[in-house]
Amino acid sequence: MSALKRFIPLFDRVLVQRLTAETTTKGGILIPEKAQGKVHEGVVRAVGPGSLRDDGNRAPMSVNVGDQVYLPEYGGTKVNLDEEEYTLFRDADLLAKISQE
Repeated sequence: MSALKRFIPLFDRVLVQRLTAETTTKGGILIPEKAQGKVHEGVVRAVGPGSLRDDGNRAPMSVNVGDQVYLPEYGGTKVNLDEEEYTLFRDADLLAKISQE
């Protein structure tokens, strides 16, 4: 079993894998590494059960595994699993869910 399948975030945490930056333009020109911007989009890979409310029930998560989300520029905790880099965010820190329609 892979480390990603065993990784279960606690409470309202969400494990996100950032999308990779474009390395070429539409015209086929290579973009230097320094000129590539930081990607603010990612795919949700694991979701916690939700935070506990005062009444003891869990608050539902706003995203599910597989959702594409828009991420803040700074923040999150870097996590390395199976030589892949992921970032752990709180559910409230995610800026938007991107519709696939």
